[in-house]
Amino acid sequence: MPKLGPISYRRLARVFEADGFRCIREEGDHMVFTKPGVIRPVVIPKYASVPVFIIKNNLRTSGMSRERYFELLSG
Repeated sequence: MPKLGPISYRRLARVFEADGFRCIREEGDHMVFTKPGVIRPVVIPKYASVPVFIIKNNLRTSGMSRERYFELLSG
């Protein structure tokens, strides 16, 4: 499996949207995504390069596996 690496917030947002999340609001430089069945919202900062630790935290919050993440990232 490939290594997780920093990606742009736009690309990360597309991954979560492809998994069924939708952006419910934008507050300053953050986008907030929700999905039915996921208790906590996923918050993506509008950075040119989102760090790996934020991506990992968002994957944990959303319940998305690394396999699913890479599948959506490449698709």
